[in-house]
Amino acid sequence: MTAPQPIRSIVIVGGGTAGWMAAAALSRLTRTGVRVTLVESDAIATVGVGEATIPPIRSFNGLLGIDENEFLRRTQGTIKLGIDFQGWDHEGDRYFHPFGEFGFDIEGVKFHQFWRKLHETGAASGIGDYNLCAMAMKLGRYQPPSTDPGSVSSRMAYAYQFDASLYAAFLREFAEARGVVRQEGKVVHVPVRGEDGHIEAVVLEGDRRIEGELFIDCTGFRALLIDQTLGAGWESWAHWLQCDRAVAVPCAAPDETITPYTRCTARTAGWQWRIPLQHRIGNGYVYCSGDISDDAAREMLLANLDGKPLRDPFMLKFEAGRRKLAWHRNCVALGLSSGFLEPLESTSIHLIQTGVSKLMALLPDTGFSPVERDEYNRLTDTQMEQVRDFIILHYHANRRTDGDLWRRVREMEIPETLRRKLDLFRNRGRFFRYEDELFAESSWIAVMLGQGVYPAGWDPLADAIDTAQIQKTLDRIRTIFAQTASTMPRHEDWLARHAPAGRFA
Repeated sequence: MTAPQPIRSIVIVGGGTAGWMAAAALSRLTRTGVRVTLVESDAIATVGVGEATIPPIRSFNGLLGIDENEFLRRTQGTIKLGIDFQGWDHEGDRYFHPFGEFGFDIEGVKFHQFWRKLHETGAASGIGDYNLCAMAMKLGRYQPPSTDPGSVSSRMAYAYQFDASLYAAFLREFAEARGVVRQEGKVVHVPVRGEDGHIEAVVLEGDRRIEGELFIDCTGFRALLIDQTLGAGWESWAHWLQCDRAVAVPCAAPDETITPYTRCTARTAGWQWRIPLQHRIGNGYVYCSGDISDDAAREMLLANLDGKPLRDPFMLKFEAGRRKLAWHRNCVALGLSSGFLEPLESTSIHLIQTGVSKLMALLPDTGFSPVERDEYNRLTDTQMEQVRDFIILHYHANRRTDGDLWRRVREMEIPETLRRKLDLFRNRGRFFRYEDELFAESSWIAVMLGQGVYPAGWDPLADAIDTAQIQKTLDRIRTIFAQTASTMPRHEDWLARHAPAGRFA
């Protein structure tokens, strides 16, 4: 029997953000003689609305050696310090989910435990006053964090907001310069081997055949390879995440102010996103089609824009859930092909990124050992479930009185994994992360407190430190964070100086 050989040919089917992120990362293999081919069709449109991200994307760009300012210029990008949630707990309320940690732990006890103790008597202000990103968000300011861990500004954390189609084009240029070959054409047939059911090639219009050993499915909701060809199956989460449509439209930016955050505003049958770019604003309304008509959703979105629409609104239909097998036989699904969790916490690009990272770490040979495949699927399933629970939290922990959607999600049974987290936090504000969980403790704290999930008590260890000392420490943290944020340049001024694009160019 011939021993398995290293993979020498990888075929990525589908472009867009998922395809070109995969191609950019896998281009490193071309230096070892691996042939990386990306197949996409200009006839199949991709959605190029504004795209918001979370901080780990900086690691992905950094590993590729991408210059941050050039990237921002090329993608009309802006800085994102967190998310502004409006109306999620009840009509008229507002809270921030900022990146970065709250305060500083004291003698091994979590900061929020001391905050909870003092907030009981009114001696501590809102939790956002103890987060540097939240303070900068309020003021519309930004500057890069310090690399000195002793500096207060090192507590800053940030991500990006950019045009997804421009990002894909940027990565395409990067990947092609490093040996990735793009093949234009529409896939019309996917032959599989009879002996093991592995994909052996994709056939394009004109009977062009592209063979490969490892195939990556980036065909979006169609899941052309992983499901239509290999039948990996689908697990629906629509009973928890009930929104199933989105209508999106970009609009003109009304003035020179660019908020360094994404906004998510709760509506009667869902929620509306607002993603500010340098040249325009991306908008969309995610909603449950059983609670509002498509026409009414479209009108709701158009009535709540900051500027003139720049094109006709377009609609997306989807179902929340995941592929039962993200890696099946010799095919790995990335992006929408592997599953969909609505864009509430900006995880779409991150899930592509982690999929690529896991594939690189578990890259198979031609024997396709189930050991690597099974570990990839286990890690993917775990992360999808953890992100799913975090998104469900936003819906479930609401006290809105308008719309059947909000009543249903408030009253529904939630996953046991989320129930345990909520019960533990409601008791004494305790929280534990599992399996390298994506969202940090600070993120869970921000959302739970922001939506009224308030601990009944606090960790007894917080009582071991003198209350007056704690009071002075919290007052000092709040003052220093406010002063530091106020000295930062305005976000749009920083962009105009360091990464001008669009109206700043």
